[in-house]
Amino acid sequence: MIVDFHTHIFPDKIKKDRENFFDNEPAFKMLYSSPNARISGVDELISTMDENEVAFSMVFGFPWKNGETAKRNNDYIMASVAKFPGRLKGFACFDMEWSGAPYEVERCIAGGLCGVGELAFYLSGIDDEALLKLAPVMEVCFGAGNLPVMIHTNEPVGHIYPGKTPNTLEQIYKLAATFPDNRIVLAHWGGGILFYNLLKKEAGDVLKNVWYDTAASPFLYRSSIYRVAYEAGVIDKVLFGSDYPLLKPSRYYKDLNESNVSKENKRKILGENACLLMDL
Repeated sequence: MIVDFHTHIFPDKIKKDRENFFDNEPAFKMLYSSPNARISGVDELISTMDENEVAFSMVFGFPWKNGETAKRNNDYIMASVAKFPGRLKGFACFDMEWSGAPYEVERCIAGGLCGVGELAFYLSGIDDEALLKLAPVMEVCFGAGNLPVMIHTNEPVGHIYPGKTPNTLEQIYKLAATFPDNRIVLAHWGGGILFYNLLKKEAGDVLKNVWYDTAASPFLYRSSIYRVAYEAGVIDKVLFGSDYPLLKPSRYYKDLNESNVSKENKRKILGENACLLMDL
């Protein structure tokens, strides 16, 4: 069973009138001001899943600064999960600057969502202030059965692109160390922090409750990243995520086929790991 762990969907109002949501939303404007930046709804996602033999997807919206917009997008996620209960599970999403974030987590869990994400600190990186703001959300998720929290990360070197944050590997490592008991999914391969599982001493313990999704991998990493994840001992923690509608799943299948990982490990990446994490 193929599970796509990283997809974004938006309600029709946002999809059709994106420009009306740019005010006071610098991250949304940065990522979606270009007409080439695709915005999709749930029906397009389900169609793409069928075309690419994806059985199940995790869906979420965007980390909106405006609390009412965050609620609107989260309501759409809840409605989409209710419409396609055999195909979708959803996460709550919002900007961590919003004081209502912990209460929104509680509301969304009561409404059928099963985690939080993709949370992002596009302007600040994951600094100490970001960790303080994360703490109440992490507490709610842990108390609700240790629901996973997905955090946007990226590699701290290389070219600049829309959505690349000023996070550092030290910040990502400190995130995991600050919340050692929470189940954390680091988007975009965790910015490369997974390589540090090869260290002899404490890194493996600090990162023990961390998973890594593959979102945007074809844009950022060679196909050999999958083999390196195996060598680093984290192949059981890799979650296939397409970042739909940025890319379709088929683009990732090509990289996986070129990676020379075993069929068993392909099955783990494409779905088995996600099924274990989410009890699908």
